[in-house]
Amino acid sequence: MSDAAPLTNDEICLSRGTDLKGVGCTRGDMEAPVLLNPERRMLKVMQAKGNHTWDLDGILSACEWKDQAVAVGAGHGLTNHGLVTTTEHVRQTVKLAPEGVKAAAEGLLEHRLWAWIESADDASMAVLQTSFERHEAGPGVGLLKRLGVQLNQGKFEAEHPDQVTAAIAQRTAFIASLPCSVEESDSDMLELFKSRRGLIEVIEHTTRTWTMTEQGQSVEGKHLEEKVAVAEITAELLQSEDWKNAEYRAFDVTLESSTPHTGRSHPMQALIERVRAIFLEMGFSELVDDYVQTAGWNMDALFIPQDHPAREMQDTFYLENPAAISLPDDLVKAWGDIHEHGGQTGSVGWGGAFSKATSEKGLLRTHTTVNTIQYLAKHPNEACRVFSVDRVFRKEAIDRTHLPEFHQIEGIIMEEGANLQMLVTTLKTFYAKMGYPEVRVRPAYFPYTEPSLEIEVKWRGKWLELGGAGIFRPEVTEPLGIATPVLAWGMGLERLAMLVLGLDDIRQLYISDLEWLRNQPIL
Repeated sequence: MSDAAPLTNDEICLSRGTDLKGVGCTRGDMEAPVLLNPERRMLKVMQAKGNHTWDLDGILSACEWKDQAVAVGAGHGLTNHGLVTTTEHVRQTVKLAPEGVKAAAEGLLEHRLWAWIESADDASMAVLQTSFERHEAGPGVGLLKRLGVQLNQGKFEAEHPDQVTAAIAQRTAFIASLPCSVEESDSDMLELFKSRRGLIEVIEHTTRTWTMTEQGQSVEGKHLEEKVAVAEITAELLQSEDWKNAEYRAFDVTLESSTPHTGRSHPMQALIERVRAIFLEMGFSELVDDYVQTAGWNMDALFIPQDHPAREMQDTFYLENPAAISLPDDLVKAWGDIHEHGGQTGSVGWGGAFSKATSEKGLLRTHTTVNTIQYLAKHPNEACRVFSVDRVFRKEAIDRTHLPEFHQIEGIIMEEGANLQMLVTTLKTFYAKMGYPEVRVRPAYFPYTEPSLEIEVKWRGKWLELGGAGIFRPEVTEPLGIATPVLAWGMGLERLAMLVLGLDDIRQLYISDLEWLRNQPIL
């Protein structure tokens, strides 16, 4: 068999780690070893050198194989038959991970910070934060504190600077020494860097050698002749006479078979489709719109004051391109009148001066209400029931219950005679269809609805808050020419997903853990 020859069926099975029983070389010969063709070839090669110890390269060369998985599989099979002894040697190597490669080239974070402290005219925390990126300054200060560098009245000081320099030099030398074996590495340094993400990784290398047993030496050569084993009985085989003398591969039907994995929707997508189906069933139409909006539609139209904390950068992703999106003057004036003195609604507004420039700032929408309010503005006199399930963006720190990008379920009903009872009944119907029949509402406050409600469902004996709802205030509807009541509600899809899937960490929804995904229920 040449290097370019394709793998046989037996070799494919061995390379995949399949533990199949082969067939004997002669039919009815019960004492003959039951071997696959690669096992026959490997044993025949090993018999030529008696008690020689074979390594992987030697076996690959002698058997004219390229795929080491075939050699390992054949050796495993021969060992199971007692014809060969396999010896495994496991060696652990410490090598640089991606962050470690960067540290080796640019210097460890603590090394760069300490070098800056020693050379800076003003080694203060305030200056450090302008000299280093935020993602480096915070962790770097923690590293230096553990080395004995302290902050004294805002300035960095070390009682024993020589010890700090020596400790950093030891760490730098360890990084420079890699890769090396675990046995050769500094155990203290190894444990230190194991606790720091992305700097080093420990790789296990397994090498195998094979020696033949007496039983393997005694196998006669006639049993080691390679033959093509029939794995599939075809019509052509049966119609010929070849089947009478063919060698058939035997399969052990007692072995566990692998379960085939078929394609399926991600749990989040499946939940979105379920929510859509429920709202469509309830007579709603779906609304899809743009992520990029103005602060005017996102906040001003909803009577959120321009000095509200939600306007600050820590909550909203404002854009550099487009930094501003023009709005009609009459619309901005209508919002300004409402905000400054309440317009014709009877409200006193928020007071102060309304800024058109603030209203025209470009941003990533923080809620899907921005789209439903625009829909209402385009259809102020048409009764409607619309919903959306779409992405929104807020500048949140990622933790077990928060993400900077998430989904929101939004819905509105605008029609003559719409009232609070209709709103509560609609929400209870939705959650009942989702499998949560116990729903209650309680008073809440939102800038753009009055009255306002928070919706809670009972789960595992506890009441959990899932969203907010209410009736749009006149300050929201009248500038758009809407004269009928508008019922509105919004809820986080990820929070609902945590409830449905029984999760306590929202991040699990977006980790590509195939095993977890396969085990999720069909929604």
